[in-house]
Amino acid sequence: MGEWESKLRAITSEVKNEDVGSILGVPSWMMVLLQRVLKETGVNNVSELWPNLEVFFHGGISFKPYREQYRQIIGKNINYYEIYNASEGFFGIQDRSDSDEMLLMLDYGIFYEFIPMDQFHFSNPKVVSLEDVEVGKNYAMVITTNGGLWRYLIGDTVVFTSTNPFRIKITGRTKHYINAFGEELMITNVESALSKACELTGAQITDFTGAPVFMKENEGGAHEWIFEFSQHPDDLDRFIDAFDQHLKKINSDYEAKRYNNMTLRRPIVHIAKDNLFYNWLESKGKLGGQNKVPRLSNDREYIDPLLELNR
Repeated sequence: MGEWESKLRAITSEVKNEDVGSILGVPSWMMVLLQRVLKETGVNNVSELWPNLEVFFHGGISFKPYREQYRQIIGKNINYYEIYNASEGFFGIQDRSDSDEMLLMLDYGIFYEFIPMDQFHFSNPKVVSLEDVEVGKNYAMVITTNGGLWRYLIGDTVVFTSTNPFRIKITGRTKHYINAFGEELMITNVESALSKACELTGAQITDFTGAPVFMKENEGGAHEWIFEFSQHPDDLDRFIDAFDQHLKKINSDYEAKRYNNMTLRRPIVHIAKDNLFYNWLESKGKLGGQNKVPRLSNDREYIDPLLELNR
């Protein structure tokens, strides 16, 4: 079914009276579905409705910003396992419950190559095979498949946490980053900093996006953010400061650009209206599990329309 609202109603109708043991999907859209199920059934949490629910297989976007929300809406401890799949192939699975690393699948008809991200924008970048990858280095992944793809850039960036066996973490998208001032800000930096800021201020984030504010004649640049909270921070200024300070701690390039506000000023933060990102995606005809909010952009393609919609 292509139309999201009709699909959501149909899924809810089908599953609300079933004995569900596992769920699978993109964390943001699965949350929308579970909230709809709770609303229609009147129960307090998912485990009341589905007492045998034991696992959520998730992928598509980072689970980190959603973990606490799922703990609350499900109402009991279940297992969470990340999978790395796409239309182009199935690449990785989280094979251990005590680690969020994924085992790279080597026998699924896919030949892997990797471009170091510090060379990604070169006209003739270095490309390495599996035997030459280094732990801790950020790579763009290139695939050749028995389905007919030839040296295809999947669009994701990964870092290897182990080479025996090959284990990876997804670090972001090749197009989704902020490097307008040499700060090389990646999604993993942002998610780590947001996790810390939420922990310190009791906040929970539903969706967000960020983009640069470019320098003017007498004014430095900045990063501008829109956060949609399901639970607001107890102190917004403390949230911003914690976010900023943790980014400095984990990203030395960002810290250097923030020094004395010379290149980057303090982050500019807007609080989104409820359902802002949902309404934005709906206006673009992009509701549903295959569509994701771009978390970072090196221009203002996404944030300007969202700010306009948020007025």
